[in-house]
Order: sequence, then C-alpha cells, then structure tokens
Amino acid sequence: MAQMTMVQAVNNALDVELGRDKSVLVFGEDVGQNGGVFRATDGLQAKYGKDRVFDTPLAESGIIGLANGLAMQGFRPVAEIQFFGFVFEAMDEIAGQAARMRFRTNGRYTCPLVVRSPFGGGNKTPEMHADSLEGLFVQTPGLRVVIPSNPYDAKGLLISAIRDNDPVIFLEHMKLYRSLRAEVPEEAYTVPLDKANVVREGRDLTVIAYGAMVHTALKAAEELAKQRGVQAEVIDLRSVNPIDIETIVTSVKKTHRAVVVQEAQRSAGAAAEIIAQINEHAIYHLEGPVLRVTPPDTVYPFAQIEDEWIPDSAQVLRGFDKVLSL
Repeated sequence: MAQMTMVQAVNNALDVELGRDKSVLVFGEDVGQNGGVFRATDGLQAKYGKDRVFDTPLAESGIIGLANGLAMQGFRPVAEIQFFGFVFEAMDEIAGQAARMRFRTNGRYTCPLVVRSPFGGGNKTPEMHADSLEGLFVQTPGLRVVIPSNPYDAKGLLISAIRDNDPVIFLEHMKLYRSLRAEVPEEAYTVPLDKANVVREGRDLTVIAYGAMVHTALKAAEELAKQRGVQAEVIDLRSVNPIDIETIVTSVKKTHRAVVVQEAQRSAGAAAEIIAQINEHAIYHLEGPVLRVTPPDTVYPFAQIEDEWIPDSAQVLRGFDKVLSL
C-alpha cells in the first residue's frame, strides 16, 4: 500500500494497464513528454514509448474519432479530453458513434475505449474548463459514466473501465486531484463499475452524491449529527450511468427521506434521474418529497463568483433541514 493523491492513483492505474496489456494506448493533448496538464500521464511515455503514449493535435473530434477506430480494431485506447468543457467538439464521436457501435453492428463490434477528462469547480479556471457536463451522457444509451471521489476508487474504477468492453466516460474532479490522500494498493485491483458505495451509515436520511460533492455531503452530515443528533446515510454513486438504484432504494427504505447533491446545474441531470427512479421504486417508503441541492440553472459562472455558485456544506445542511421538516 502507498499513500497516493487522486492524480497519482490515476497515473498508477494507467501504468498498471499499459504494463499488463499491449493493446492499451494512451493519447491526447500534451499527455506525452509533458505528462498532461495535471501530470496524470507523467513518465508514461518515457516508460512505454511514443507508439503507446503520444500527443495528438488540439482536435477533440479527431482524438475520439481515432479512439473509436482503434477500439473497433482490437485496441483499448484511453483518450484524454484536456478539460471536459471541450467535449462538445467530440459529441458525435462519443454519442453518435462509440455509444451506438454494439447496437449498430448487432454485437459484431464493441468499442472498448475510455474517455478521461478533468472537470469541476473550485479552482478558478477559465471559461469552459470546469463545467459539469455529465448529464449530457446520462441520457446517452451505450455509455458508462464513472466519477470517482477518492484515490482508491479512482485507480480501481479506471482499471475496470479500461478492461470493460463498452465505452466509458471517466471524469476526474480537478479539486480532488491533490486535495486528499488515501491508502492505495500498488498492484492491480478493480472496483466494480455500476455499483455505488455507502460511505457513511445512517438511519434518518439518505444523501446521494458523486465526485467532489461526496465530501461536501459528508461534511454536512457530520454537522447535522452534531447539531441535531440526526444520522444521515451518505451514498457515493461512483457511476452516474447506469445508476445503482438497488443501493439507493435499500437506503431509502430504511431512512424514508432523501436528498440528492450535485455540482451540475439543476435541470435534467443525474439528480433528476435519481429522483425519478426513487419515485418509481420506493415512493411508498418516503415520508416527504426527495429534494435536490444543486447550483442554479445558469451557465457556469466566471471565477470571481464560482464559490457562491457551487453548493457548499451550509447549503446542503439547509437542504437537510428542509427535508426533515416535511
């Protein structure tokens, strides 16, 4: 075991899989000699060569188009979009091509690629860098969308994603890259895709979050326990497509109340889908409506006001108070 940050865990996962499987390729803008803008691929080109870890032109559509072709021909490409706000340039390659390939060919071809990308606020980045756009792909059949909240999960989930036979969007929150450390095995291991994790046991309230909002939710849950003696159960989704509704429903049946926390805008995203599924599967176990704690439905703000835009633990705590009063 070693103490790793999340970006170190991502690098270690790529190292493990490049060493294990010669069909794994890593490419994107500046991922080679420079090791990526966050150094997530640092040292990998020197170790595995320019044929397996290489730079691409600044053309997201070309990066993912290349990944699609390679994936269909037996490779396992790991393509990086330098910031997820740039994913619009590759929407057709992801949603119109990779996600449909198994269906389109009646299973003759699969598309085992991983699209890695940093995202998320809290670092005062320029426009188009921090946007939480995972909701675009929650509604895209054929894709997995994975968002780890800690170094251990980041490595295990990334290895699982690379080994999976379908396309995976793998999102890494920038604020988490170096803000926490955890014990991470240095050898290969996997964390199952599509499976949520209960990170805090509770009996009075279910809180569902993913990515950096898991830590915000945990902080609010601890404050709730101190202030009111109310024990909130916090679920880390880990995957927002597909959603592990079984774990969520099991918790809701125990607590009878639920709050969903996300960093993306309010409408039509993962939180909305989670609430819809809770209503479908567990509405008779609820003692009140499921509430969302999210930013407003606006374009992601400029850096000067992003701290007021992103939900913090105080805002989440107010959401808890509201749902407990219903």
